[in-house]
Amino acid sequence: MVMNPKQVFLSVLLFGAAGLLLFMYLQVWIEEQHSGRMERKREQKGTSVTTGRIQEQITNQNSEVHMPEDLKEKRGNLPNLGGPARVLRKSSHSQGEDGAPQSSTDNSKEMHQVAKPQAFQKPIEMNWPLVTRPLNKSSVQGDNKWKKADATQERRRSFLHEFCKKYGGVNDPKSSLFHIVSRIYVEDKHRTLYCEVPKAGCSNWKRVLMVLNGLASSAYNISHDTVHYGKHLKTLDSFDLKGIDMRLKAYTKVVFVRDPMERLVSAFRDKFEHPNSYYHPVFGKAIIKKYRPIASAEALNNGSGVKFKEFVSYLLDAHRPVGMDIHWERVSKLCHPCLINYNFIGKFETLEEDANYFLQLIGAPKDLKFPNFKDRHSSDKRTSAQVVRQYLKDLTRAERQRLYDFYHLDYLMFNYTTLHL
Repeated sequence: MVMNPKQVFLSVLLFGAAGLLLFMYLQVWIEEQHSGRMERKREQKGTSVTTGRIQEQITNQNSEVHMPEDLKEKRGNLPNLGGPARVLRKSSHSQGEDGAPQSSTDNSKEMHQVAKPQAFQKPIEMNWPLVTRPLNKSSVQGDNKWKKADATQERRRSFLHEFCKKYGGVNDPKSSLFHIVSRIYVEDKHRTLYCEVPKAGCSNWKRVLMVLNGLASSAYNISHDTVHYGKHLKTLDSFDLKGIDMRLKAYTKVVFVRDPMERLVSAFRDKFEHPNSYYHPVFGKAIIKKYRPIASAEALNNGSGVKFKEFVSYLLDAHRPVGMDIHWERVSKLCHPCLINYNFIGKFETLEEDANYFLQLIGAPKDLKFPNFKDRHSSDKRTSAQVVRQYLKDLTRAERQRLYDFYHLDYLMFNYTTLHL
């Protein structure tokens, strides 16, 4: 059929109008998609887990922290050997001393605490560091028994405060408050917040918190499984923002730390030298597969028999086959001591004296004493400086140096010396 000029003109006009409408529709659609992408980027930026400069300068160990000369001298023989950058996966909540942590590669059914997706919906603005109110010492005034413990405590608090003040780089960062307080246990009756550091007396501290909460009559009658799997204690991130803020400002905050090398060796002995239904198949198998050149089929199958040198290779690897774990994570990342001003800093090396002094300060029952028994593997010799030396002798000097570099902030913040180089 032959179209006359009028029909051709009308056809062209209709096609042109249709094309114009299609172009306008596509333009609107593209603008909407672009706006959506930009909005999502802003949301992702706003909800990213970051603690600003403090995360970079205090808790982020992927880069070397700038240290003035006075701290370099204090650090002793810990020069930067220029080791590879360490890429650390975020570890999430664990029940503690023997709980299965949620590492970045762990899909195990043994996970004991589900992450809270609501915690990261928007950034939380806090005024960091939180002002620390003085300890109430009315309950120990006039008691000469605690003079030495009190003087020691003041030195520790002052040392950490000055370190964070000078080198912490705190500038009111936007942080995920829920992440920062996720390792802090709450005891409301005596208005106490305890930050859990595994392998630094945390099992017995949880027993004490249960007694203080009225959940048990004696710390000596609480089993290991009840402590770590009973879910009797609340962590601070289980409260809403108002509850968290109130407790951070009004409660007494305590953390107990330990010499980093002793804590590391203690964790290795506990998790890899004894039967363990979680750490062997999850961590052990991956470590043996990557760091043992000639591994037996049995070792690859069950993950038992990890050597300390292999474990250190995993810890210092920039591309770990499995994620980090709270039992060997640094205190600077677990408890954020330059973001949360702890009222009381105890040390494992003086555990009983520090703990019993703290219990007096918070007005605990007079008959409550910190338990002194070994929580697990009671027949094993406690991990001491002498034991640590036996494990470190299998490492090269460069490996020992890199291991100390890995924990150098914990050494500096809590005034530990490098004894084993």
